[in-house]
This record gives sequence, C-alpha cells and structure tokens, in this order.
Amino acid sequence: MSAPVPQDAGASGESNADPSGGGGSDRARPAEAVPTILIVDDEKLVGWSLRQRLEREGYQVDVAETGEKARAKFRSGFDLVLLDYQLPDADGLELLRELRAGHPDTIVILLTAHATVRRAVEAMSEGAFYFETKPFDVDAVALLVGRALETTRLRREVKLLTSGSSASVPPMIGESAAMRQVKQLIRQFALSPTSTVLISGETGVGKDVAARTLHGLSSRAAGPFMNITCSALPDALLESELFGHERGAFTDARQSRRGLLEQADGGTVFLDEIGDMALGLQAKLLRFLEEKAFRRVGGHVDIRPNVRVIAATNRDLQEAVKRGEFREDLYYRLAVLSVTVPPVRERDGDVELLTKFLIDHYNREFRKHVRGIAPRALNTLNAHAWPGNVRELKNVIERAVLLCTGAALEAEDIGALVREEGQKSKTPGFRLPASGLDLHDLEVDLVIQALERTGGNQTRAAALLGLNRDQIRYRMAKFGLKPLRTGKDAEEAIE
Repeated sequence: MSAPVPQDAGASGESNADPSGGGGSDRARPAEAVPTILIVDDEKLVGWSLRQRLEREGYQVDVAETGEKARAKFRSGFDLVLLDYQLPDADGLELLRELRAGHPDTIVILLTAHATVRRAVEAMSEGAFYFETKPFDVDAVALLVGRALETTRLRREVKLLTSGSSASVPPMIGESAAMRQVKQLIRQFALSPTSTVLISGETGVGKDVAARTLHGLSSRAAGPFMNITCSALPDALLESELFGHERGAFTDARQSRRGLLEQADGGTVFLDEIGDMALGLQAKLLRFLEEKAFRRVGGHVDIRPNVRVIAATNRDLQEAVKRGEFREDLYYRLAVLSVTVPPVRERDGDVELLTKFLIDHYNREFRKHVRGIAPRALNTLNAHAWPGNVRELKNVIERAVLLCTGAALEAEDIGALVREEGQKSKTPGFRLPASGLDLHDLEVDLVIQALERTGGNQTRAAALLGLNRDQIRYRMAKFGLKPLRTGKDAEEAIE
C-alpha cells in the first residue's frame, strides 16, 4: 500500500504578496537547472531502469548498490534520494535518519517490496517524502520525482520570501525586466549541482542580497551562510580566516582554528570583492574548488567540506585577467554560473517598489507612521541617477523617515537628502595627466591626505575615500603607514 503524497501549502495557488516582484507566472515555472538524484538499491535491474528513465528527464543520476557506498556518496549532497528499505548491509530507515541528520533538505523517497501501514507511517515520521512499493512503474516514479522536486522548491521559495519581509535590505525586490531575468537565474542556480557562482555588479546594487537569496533557495538553506570581504583583511589573515590554521603555524597561533570553509560545511561561503584577492591566495582557492579539499595553514591533512562558494565583484575580472591581476583559470572556475545585478538606473519602476518597502521597514524600526510618499517626492527619486545604487537609496529613505514630521514623505523631505547623498556617491571629476601617473603612489597619497585631514581618525578617513575602517587599516599596513597619534590619542583616533 502506498502512502499518500504529502501536500505542501506553498504549492497551492499563486500569491500576490511576492516581495521579490517575480510575478505569479514566473514563480510557477520550473527551474531549468539540473537536479541531482541518487538511487540506492541492491537490485541492479531496478537501479539501471530508474537511472535510464530519470536521465531521459534531464536529471543528473548516480547509483549506489550498498549502504556503505550510499554513505560515501551522501557527502556530495543530492537534491533527491530514491532509497531501498532493505539493503544487504544496511537498514533503509537508519540510512534515512543519517541522511536527514546531515542533509535535512534532501528529499527521500523510500522503495520497498514489503510494504505495511506501520512501515509507511514510520518512514513518513522520519521525514520521507513518499513510500513507494515494488514492483512499480518507472514512469510513475519519474512523475513522482518531478512533483517532489517542484514541491520542495516552492516550499523553500515561500519560506525565504516570507522570512525576508523584515530584512533590512529588500530580498530581490523588483519588477523591471532586468530584475526578473536576474531572479530567474538565481532560482535556476539555486538548484544547480555546480558549486560555484559569480555575481557581478556595481557597488551597492545588492550582490550580497542575491547571494543570500541563492543560498536560501538552495538545498543548503538550513546550513550556515558565511561571508567575508576579501579586501578588508591582509593576505595572511584572509588565508587564515578562509582555511583556518594549526597550532604553532605562525606567531600567536596558540591553538588550532577552523576557517570559514570548514565552518560552512553543508552551507555556503560568500567571498565579496573577490577581485581584490592576492594572486597567491587565488591559487589556493583554485585548488580547493578543483579538488574539493584544502589544508589549514601549517596543516598536513586534507579537509573536504561540502560547501558552495559564491563570489562577488564590482570589477571587470576579464580585464583584470588581461592585466595579470587575476588568475585566468580561477576566473573560468568561478564563472561557470554567473549573473550581473543591474544598477538602479537600469531598473525601470523599481525605485518606487524599493522605496515603499524601505518606508515600511523604517516605520517598524523607528516606530514611525509615515504613510507612503507624495508624487513630487517620488518624481525626485525617479529623476536621480543613483550612483550609489540601492545602498544610496536606503540611506536616503532611512534619514527621510527618521526626520519626517508629516503624514507622508514630501519633496522637501527628499530633495536635500538626495543632493547630499548624490554628492557623496559621485566620483569627483579627474583627468589623467598626459604624462600618466603611478596608481600605487596615487593611492598612497590619497590615504595619507585622508588621514591628515581627519587628524588620524581612521573611521572618518575611510569615509572620505568610500572605504570602511578595516579596508583603510589594510591599506595602511600594506603601505607601511603609521597612525598619526600614539597612546591615548591613538585610541581616540580610531574610534
């Protein structure tokens, strides 16, 4: 007797409350990425016939004939597992428990020639999606697999969208054609077995939001999401943060430490500003991506975490490759799946959607009651070029809501803030001298000028250059620049 297929609330009907702006028809469309399936069955004919049928559907299929082989393959991570209840060396129910413990989002369909109501109930209570009896029709199983994958995809998407409604940054909000295309790619990438994704785009467009959305829609959603900005740390410290280190690997390494790649086992590592990573560290990252293994700093044992790497950059990496600043082999390894998040100026109609979302958010945060935005104020926002993209818009709306004394945001509340933020975001005009210049010397000079102008206050100096405090500290160390003050004055200068 077959147990009924579980119903999923996310799969029934369309919702108009999609904050990502994807639209109902877009959300119902199956993703074109290739889901991965593992068949665990000791009957070779069963495994062969299922594999042939599912591969015709376009799935990527692997087979294990014993519990031992299945356990070894589980580490690779699969979207769906067809699991025989009785194996020569393992109990299917015990394998189900192990799989659910290590990969809670993997769909499991149990197969058995000895079905009972008690077994079906027990399997469903342990998290099985379905309990199918042998002999079965392979076409019916293929249909069941498709339904299970689509149902689970919708569940993840609904969960992400509903939980993201209170986030400080909108989860992929936008109905423009450019954003619809990006969101469709993100959905497809989320289900792809390919571990690496490259996200490009100008500063402030929301590359981190795209990365978190991709993680949340993937089978890794229950796992950790670890992120690091590659330009914020010196090379040696970045290597230790990524790969970890063994005790005694360097001065002050008093104990072993796990790096982000190891801590993110079962989840995602987000490498922001990957274009600023040093060439030597790029080689080590490439080795991990190709071999799925790395060694801690000072270590001699390979560590093999199951992680997806998402990298982001605002630089043209192909140009960086031509200049010898970025490894060509790493670029092609990262860019197997790539997407470019468009700037706000190319997202017709999205400014209004983003503004309404941000007003609602800051109303909750500041306990205000601003009821929307007046037409003239919205026209001011739409007319602005937004060189700082979503980040700039977020800053403007945050201050406008905080300072607003009326029922809605008016043009007077917005105009001055837009001009002020635009002046900060716009890069001052600069003409390259006919004789050229040394870019390294220019950067050193700018850092020195910023520190001198702010009396050595690193936070304010960083703001003058569009950096954060970690980034300017990195450049000070890189250029051998000393703090302008010492003792108590130095402590005050870096606050």
